[in-house]
Amino acid sequence: MAWLQPLFPPLARAAANVYYRLTVAGAGAPRSGPLLLVANHPNSLFDPVLVQVVARRPVRFLAKAPLFTDRRVGWLVRGAGAIPVYRASDDPALLDRNVDMFRAVHAALAGGDAVGIFPEGLSHSDPGLAPLRTGAARIALGVGHAFPILPVGLVFRAKDVFRSEAHVLVGQPVEWDDMAIRSVADAGAVRELTARIDAALRHVTVNLERWEDRPLAECAVRIWEAERSAERAPPERVARLEVTTRMLATARASADAAALALAGEVRAHCARLARLHLRPGDLAADVGFGRGLTWGARRLPLVLPLAAATAVAGFALFLVPYWLTGRVAAAFRAPPDQVATTKLLVGIPLYAIWVLALAAAAGWRSPWAGVAALALAPILGMVGLRVRERWRGDWRDARRFFLLRSRRELAAQLARRQHALADRLHALYTTYASRGVLP
Repeated sequence: MAWLQPLFPPLARAAANVYYRLTVAGAGAPRSGPLLLVANHPNSLFDPVLVQVVARRPVRFLAKAPLFTDRRVGWLVRGAGAIPVYRASDDPALLDRNVDMFRAVHAALAGGDAVGIFPEGLSHSDPGLAPLRTGAARIALGVGHAFPILPVGLVFRAKDVFRSEAHVLVGQPVEWDDMAIRSVADAGAVRELTARIDAALRHVTVNLERWEDRPLAECAVRIWEAERSAERAPPERVARLEVTTRMLATARASADAAALALAGEVRAHCARLARLHLRPGDLAADVGFGRGLTWGARRLPLVLPLAAATAVAGFALFLVPYWLTGRVAAAFRAPPDQVATTKLLVGIPLYAIWVLALAAAAGWRSPWAGVAALALAPILGMVGLRVRERWRGDWRDARRFFLLRSRRELAAQLARRQHALADRLHALYTTYASRGVLP
């Protein structure tokens, strides 16, 4: 019984926004009618949570069959109305049961439901998309008419770290009206639609050859943005990261000595900025006295007694469950793609028990005090967390401000170097684009 399905959308939004500093961008998902959401799969059971956030309606996810009998998460998977998928890697003898899976999915879509699938077929920590399985294409072609297939890209800064950045990017629906009348038995149609889904997902994800390339690609993009005053919203930045990784891969494949030398110079520039705790955009920052005074005045409320008391109280109030969650989750020794899921599944009951204990303690003498504690403790915790995050960000900004003011000659030298690098990066992009290597 899918008892959790109606509650899943609000619970998913709450969990995602508590664990990550979340941004959602791109095309909106249809609020009614059949919908197939296809997403990359870097973060285990947290990925359905994030896809649910963009759907804004209940979603029935496909999940590997062993999860349904897992003592830790089986209740959650069954309660959310997931549909089991039987994989050869789990038990080859059960593959015949996938007939029931396709029947259930087609019935859900025929009823106007939203269905979510991760076509890579497994959660992983590779730097790019794994080869897509054909399940999503076979599901779509089996319906008999066109309906929206929506790509969702999940991009993380540090997916296992609490309050790190997470971006959920919704792409344009896959164009497949011309294929809707073709049969699921048409192997060519299945391959073609799978390729279109793959291309759509690559537009909303970052695909590296190796993880070591990520700092280089990110810094190259930030250099270009800083020098061109470009839009820095997540969709545009992810698109630039994807183009940059293609440029780097092309340079390596073709042994382009000039391009590889440029990559080395960009890496050296970024390393020098990192040692100074600077970012490319900081080199063009206004560090005049008036700017600093205005900046400080705007942040004055964050250091007033009320904000400071809220930050300290929120930290002290939830220090115990925070510490316990980290220790208990670490004891499971989960692989990287399951760390966030483990922390979430451990943290939810621990924090709930802690809040109930606080409410019980406050209500020992007055029931109203207990009710107030139950309602206000989570709010105090989140507000205090946000204030402390602002403190950390403002401290870094203040440090950069005084560094740039005190070392103006060095900043000017770095700025000239960065401008030249941006020009060369743009020239390289123009060259590769003219060859048809880049979009």
